[in-house]
Amino acid sequence: MEVMPILRALRRNKVGATLVALQLALTLAVLANALSVIQHHWTDMTRPSGLDEANVFSMTNQWLGQPDDLQARVETDIAALRALPGVIDAEATFNFPMSGNYFTGNIGLKPGQLTAPMMTNLFFNTVHGLPAQGLKLVAGRWFTADEVGKIKMWQVGGAPSVVLSASLATRLFPDGHALGRSVYVISDTPMRVVGIVQTAASVSGARFNSDFSTFLPFQIVNNFMDYVVRTQPGQQRRVMAAAKERLLAISRVRVLSQVQTFSESRTKLFASAAATSWLLATVCTLLLVISACGTVGLTMLWVAQRRRQIGMRRALGARRVDILRYFHTENLLISGIGALLGLAAGLGANLWLAKHLSIDRMSPVYIGVGALIVIALSQLAVLWPALRAAGVPPSLASRGL
Repeated sequence: MEVMPILRALRRNKVGATLVALQLALTLAVLANALSVIQHHWTDMTRPSGLDEANVFSMTNQWLGQPDDLQARVETDIAALRALPGVIDAEATFNFPMSGNYFTGNIGLKPGQLTAPMMTNLFFNTVHGLPAQGLKLVAGRWFTADEVGKIKMWQVGGAPSVVLSASLATRLFPDGHALGRSVYVISDTPMRVVGIVQTAASVSGARFNSDFSTFLPFQIVNNFMDYVVRTQPGQQRRVMAAAKERLLAISRVRVLSQVQTFSESRTKLFASAAATSWLLATVCTLLLVISACGTVGLTMLWVAQRRRQIGMRRALGARRVDILRYFHTENLLISGIGALLGLAAGLGANLWLAKHLSIDRMSPVYIGVGALIVIALSQLAVLWPALRAAGVPPSLASRGL
């Protein structure tokens, strides 16, 4: 198939061809960036938390008023939860992986001068933190009772020991020997690394410092607490109902809220990301449908305008496949130009978004996949009009003579 006759024909219909190419370029730019955002959201939503997700649930407890015996009340609640049939362990804390309650701090290897400057997610746990959450210890040990201190919220200071997530330990100590080494978190007090857990996602579950987590041996004493309970397999729903009744039986001078499984907590945490992904997917689908309709409409118009020329070609010996090849080649030239324009527009838009809206840079894979989708869709959209063109009878060439 010679390209020059097709290009000359496009020059005579340059307005329509230009509009379709620009439409495809816009579709590609939006599609590629949307695919990138959706993939990042999907990665966040499916990221492992490090907890025993199938058997962990949590509830938020808030005491009414300002009781003076908060510590005793929390200890009574946790003891009651641990005594319930089907409970493996329970813990009172301020936050846990993917809980949504933020508490971060700097971590480094020297006081006052962070040799490996980074932020870490801070979690506060007692000796029950490991079994209550189902975290997997891959090296060292968990906290002992004599290491755990009692503090009020926002009064976090130095601690004798810390437990790090594996990714953070590797980042701080690339030689692989983190146990027994000292780190500095929040204060200038050295804290000895006594254990390493396999995974502990950030409270937000996002990519930023997603698995750079530090556990500190503190029992938070606060009017607002999260109770984390781990149950035996298959006992979660029954224990959730019994736990709420048991705590209310101890005292009704409280508000129990957000009694939810970890999967429900994860769904709630990523509700905005999921809604954004669905919205972007819907917009992309509509753009692709509109682009396909535009291609079909323009090609149908050209077929109607060229029916006599097509009949003449058929009369001169052109086969049906030759007519099909002509329209597909013509469409490929238009969609190819649109893809090139969309590639530049998509990368440019992503650079602007990354600079002004802190959106992650897009991998070239997405712009490549988007271009293939747009070109393939265009070729598919032109098939029906091309088949109608190929069906023009040769006898049409003699009409009007």
